[in-house]
Amino acid sequence: MNHGIGLAMLRNFAQRLVAPIDGPLMLIAGLLLLLAVGMMGSASPERLNTQLVNVAVALVVMRIAAQVPPQRLMHMAVPIYLAGLLLLIAVALFGDVSKGARRWLNLGFMRAQPSELMKIAMPLLLAWYFQQREAMPRLRDYAIAAVLLLLPVALIARQPDLGTAVLVLAAGFYVIFFAGLSWKIMIGMAVAAAAAAPLAWNMLHDYQRNRIITLLDPEKDPLGKGFHIIQSTIAIGSGGIFGKGWRGGTQAQLEFIPERHTDFIFAVFSEEFGLLGNLLLLLLYALLIGRGLLIAANAATLFSRLLAGAVTMIFFTYAFVNMGMVSGILPVVGVPLPLISYGGTALVTLFIGIGILMSIHGNRMLVQK
Repeated sequence: MNHGIGLAMLRNFAQRLVAPIDGPLMLIAGLLLLLAVGMMGSASPERLNTQLVNVAVALVVMRIAAQVPPQRLMHMAVPIYLAGLLLLIAVALFGDVSKGARRWLNLGFMRAQPSELMKIAMPLLLAWYFQQREAMPRLRDYAIAAVLLLLPVALIARQPDLGTAVLVLAAGFYVIFFAGLSWKIMIGMAVAAAAAAPLAWNMLHDYQRNRIITLLDPEKDPLGKGFHIIQSTIAIGSGGIFGKGWRGGTQAQLEFIPERHTDFIFAVFSEEFGLLGNLLLLLLYALLIGRGLLIAANAATLFSRLLAGAVTMIFFTYAFVNMGMVSGILPVVGVPLPLISYGGTALVTLFIGIGILMSIHGNRMLVQK
């Protein structure tokens, strides 16, 4: 009898442990992590153990995020956003300067990068905001949402951290778009942005201008500013259809590719696994994004739909920007390849997003007020 009760308790505990975990989403993320471990073993073997620790931490954080119901996330949206905003202001006033950028805040026991928090806080807040205006958002509501979005983006861009600013801007824009922003307004915004391009150019830092000039003509300074793009495109092209094999890429193994374990790991992957490997990687990202959008479509509330849609499209933005800059069709802005590049902060942030998707999926049948 006691034996049966013990088995029942153990079974119930196991069910609670895996209940929020979405099988298809976890499978896709797991396959990407396997690729990440393999690539780290090639691009930077000395960092492999550290990255395995990062993966373990990210999975634990994902599990915690998956346990938080969407209703509680909605209640946390405003405090998290305000905390992130205050931390960004603190960075601007008291942050540590490293390599000419003021991005880190020294908390005594650790150094934090508050801009990473805004990748989650921004879609949370805007999804909450439009949930309050579910009946029929007006033009004024979209304008207020734009102000709420541009405030942290401006603070992050001022650090300067253009890559993170782009990701936070994209995360917020996706919520506004999914909330029903008119195409006419978006076309007007695009025209206004184009008209303001000369002013924006003058506001850029010198190194940011150089990145755009280098994108247009990397051969102008092949051993300096154009070195990154030239070497990465050589690696991508030399991979051919089938690639040179794991750890067989000359550009990577002879250390011609800078930052080959972080922002430029896609060049290493392309050289070693070729076009077929790239198609597999694109397929995994497409499946991840498709699963996320399916979760968004079946979500129980407007808040959950907007949040799930924005979190999902963040993966698209990461992949698109990284592959674009490594391939030489976008400026280098320091965006990692999602779930593949080395680093703990971005990995944890992305797995928080996956945990949120799992939470929304697990609560899809619940009517929340």
